[in-house]
Parts: sequence; structure tokens; C-alpha cells
Amino acid sequence: MKIRRYTFSARLSILVLVIYGIAAAGCKKAKKEEAQPEPEPKVTVTPQSSRAELSADSMFLYAKEVYLWNDLLPTYEVFNPRQYVNSDEEAGLNNELFAITRYAKNSYEYNRSYPNETKYSYIFDTDDANPVSYTLPAKSSVDLEGNGYDFGFYVGLFGTKTSYEVRVLSVYKGSPAEKAGIKRGDVFTSINGTQVTANYTSSVEEFINAALFDASTITLKVLKNTGISSDVVLSRTSYKSNPIYRDSVYTSGIKKIGYLAFARFSTLTNAQPVLDAAFNKFAVAGVTDLIVDFRYNGGGYVSTAQYLADLIAPATINDRVMYREYFNSTLQNGKASILKNQIFLVNGQPQDENGKLLTYADLDYSVNGNTYKFAKKGSLNNVQKIVFLVSGNTASASELVINSLKPHIADIKLIGEQTYGKPVGFFPVTIDKYEVYFSMFQSKNSEDQGEYFNGIEPSYPLEEITGANDNKYDFGDLSEKLLASAYSYLINGTYTGVVKKSSVKSSSGSSISGTKMESFSPAREEFKGMIEDRKKTK
Repeated sequence: MKIRRYTFSARLSILVLVIYGIAAAGCKKAKKEEAQPEPEPKVTVTPQSSRAELSADSMFLYAKEVYLWNDLLPTYEVFNPRQYVNSDEEAGLNNELFAITRYAKNSYEYNRSYPNETKYSYIFDTDDANPVSYTLPAKSSVDLEGNGYDFGFYVGLFGTKTSYEVRVLSVYKGSPAEKAGIKRGDVFTSINGTQVTANYTSSVEEFINAALFDASTITLKVLKNTGISSDVVLSRTSYKSNPIYRDSVYTSGIKKIGYLAFARFSTLTNAQPVLDAAFNKFAVAGVTDLIVDFRYNGGGYVSTAQYLADLIAPATINDRVMYREYFNSTLQNGKASILKNQIFLVNGQPQDENGKLLTYADLDYSVNGNTYKFAKKGSLNNVQKIVFLVSGNTASASELVINSLKPHIADIKLIGEQTYGKPVGFFPVTIDKYEVYFSMFQSKNSEDQGEYFNGIEPSYPLEEITGANDNKYDFGDLSEKLLASAYSYLINGTYTGVVKKSSVKSSSGSSISGTKMESFSPAREEFKGMIEDRKKTK
């Protein structure tokens, strides 16, 4: 049983330069320049070649030059991309991308939870774009420019097939749900008059999907942690959201602790004002320790991740290496000439230099050109201890912040569950109406650490939900399990909460750890990625 992905956001293509005959020729030229021993691909492009065939060719030809593990890919003739052409064009391209990623080093692209899907690389159909925005794909309700077009909540199912809860994990700022008073920890006991608490079946799954993700209005019976229920009617609308769920300051004696629950690394335009305000609040209060809640943060823009790290870091580490990005040797050596067919876009806008329209072939992919150093932002300058709250949904740019700070701040702890494990990033390659996000670079910190492909292990493993009373509290409430443990560590030097393991059956029949139903996993619905869009010309 598989829950369907949903997407409400993406930038629309401004201009598509990939003309398939040109793309193939560009790849041939790159082969010649690299003087590689393997023969040039024998790509046959004729007036009779179908759109799907040409798209399949382009998918592979781009991978041969930009994929992080391109040196492990076979020849065009051996791979035979046209074998993946399908009457459902997107399904065919996804099958081809999946086949490409099977060649990744050490099976890094293998997704243990969903073995028939890629872990990192993916395809986005721009026809599914958020109608209110032009931005990079987010695979979530709120895109990476802060535009929402939904009801505004992020839910998960917890329990077993016979007894479960539809529980709110977060509520997006400015959304219809927030305006209606829905909060993290609320439980939906009925949807559109149908009880959703027991006997979970495939038809119930379809009903919940349609109601939560496809409908324009919804009626919910909402159970609060106070035990009070009420009926709430929501209408899907467009709204502007910021990425901070909550920021708070706690005082214990002379100690001041700052708490930041951060939803996504949206564009700096969207994130910087609220981050500046939060950290100014921390500085004025005299905060010395931080709790950063990344539990549902799957990543976003690398530039925003770097900005947050600069807000946290002390000025004493200015000019030290924060992290480096490592592209494949073809890109590092400037031999990926196929990228001449891709316009370089920032926030959906074409860029130029000295009157020349830039393409992705004009950028610098060398290690030196992609080494980033600390440059202090804001006035919070005395952070001594940091606790990150993490889960399997903590990915990419979130992991980058944690990994980059570790060599420079002595007392960093992680509480929660092992993170997703995505030390790789990308930029979009446009093929017809699709944007393809190949794994393109790996990030490493100043100590050359960045091999967390299986995730970063927490200092103190603690499951978010193991009992009926867990996850009943909103962000920032010190009664909330993981936050309480982080607070205890910073005040007393000891953790609270006992890791409890249980084994229940998901609707697919497989044994899972904890109580979260695998059949309806919220981890599937949030964007997981690390997007690089900065202008670094040669």
C-alpha cells in the first residue's frame, strides 16, 4: 500500500533551451574534449523520434556529465535509455532515473524505506506547479518562497490498523489552519463526517488522501489536548508563510536558553527577516545556549543554511571553512558542455554577466570556487551549547548546518532519531516540461566530514512518540517530550525521557519500530533537498 505524494509548489519554466538534437551534439563535443576512451554515444535523432524518446536520451546524456557518480555509468548503447519509454511519459522517466541511480557509489541512492524509489534524485513535472508562485520545487504544502496553497497543516497517522490517530505535527504560519486555531498535537477524529480512528483500509487511505490533499474545502472534528472537540471548516487558499514555527526564550536562574523551531530553508528573501528578528531577540535576552528544532525540516536553499550557521556561530571563527561542495570531475574540469543548454536562474530569473546570458556551463564547479567560510551575522555572539532536535525527516540543508558547526562549537548535542542522511545537493536540469534533480555535489565540513549517507546519529536517541500522551504539545511548550529533554540537558547536564521500543505491524504487513504507521508517513510529504543557486562564474 503506497501513499501518494502531493505537490503544491514549484517554479514554472521560464525558458526551455534543451533542444534534443543540440543536447546530444553538446554531449558528443564534451566527450571529445575529455578524450575519454569510450566511444561517442550513437544517438539517432530523426524527425520520427518521439518526444518521449528524446526526453529519455536527454535524461541519460545529462547524467553522463552532471551526475555525482557519472564515472560509474555505462555507455549509452549499454544503458539504452529508450527502453524506458512508457505511454505514461513521467513514469518512464522516473523508471529511467531509478535505473541511473542504481549505479551510484556504495548504493548511496538506495532508499531502505522505499526500495523502489530513489533516495536523493527526483523528477518534477512543472504542470504540477503551485499556481501562486514561481519557485523551485518543494514537494510540500509551502514552497521555498513561502507560498502556500492548501489547508496548512502537516499530519501523520499513529497507531495500528485497528486503532490509530490522525495527528497534527505542525501548522504553517499564515495558513487557513492556523487562522482557525488548529495547533500541533491536535487530533482529527472525523473528516467530512466520517470517523477516522479505526479499521484502516485502502479505501480509508484513498478517502483521507482525497480529503486532505485534493479537496477545496474540508470539515474536521478536532480533538484538543484539553479533551474538548470542535468542528472546523477550512477552505484551500493561497497564503504567505514564514519558515519559523516558534521562537522562545527560557530563563533558569541566570541562564537564558533560546529555542527556534525552523520549518524549511526557504529563500533568503523569505527567511532572513524572521531569522534576524529571532536572533536579535535572543541577543537582547542574553541567550548563551540554543535549542534548534529541525524535526520536520527537510532542507532547501544552501545559502539560507549558511546564513543560519553564521547567525549561530561566534565571530571568533570568522574566515574559517564552514563547508565545501564537491562536484564530479567532469564538472570540476569545466567539461560538462551539455549545460550550455540550461539557462542559469536565480529565484526563477535568468542571470547575465557583461551582457551575456549565463548558462550553467558558465559556473565554477571547482572545490576552491565552492568553499564557503564563516562570516558572522547578527549580534548573538556567545553561544556555548547547542542542542538540535532531529528525526528521520531532518535532511540536507539541516544536516549541513549541524555538520558545519560541529568542528567549531565544542558542545553540540542531537536529541531524537537518526537523521535522513543526505549530504548531497543539486540544481535543476530542464528536460521538456520536467525538472530533473540529479545528485550533483557532496558537502563536507572543515574536517572533511560528510559521509553521513545513512544519517547522523543522535547523541541521545529518543523517539518522539511512544505513548498516548506524546506529541500533544505545541512547539515551544516545555512539556513536549524532546524539548523537555533538551532543556534538562542544558540546565542539569542530564537527559529526560526513556527510549521505548515497540514493534507493530503497518498496513503493508511489515514490522516497524515505534507506533507510526508506515502506510501514511508524513516524511514522504516534505521536501528533502539542498538547492544551490548562487552565482559563481569561472
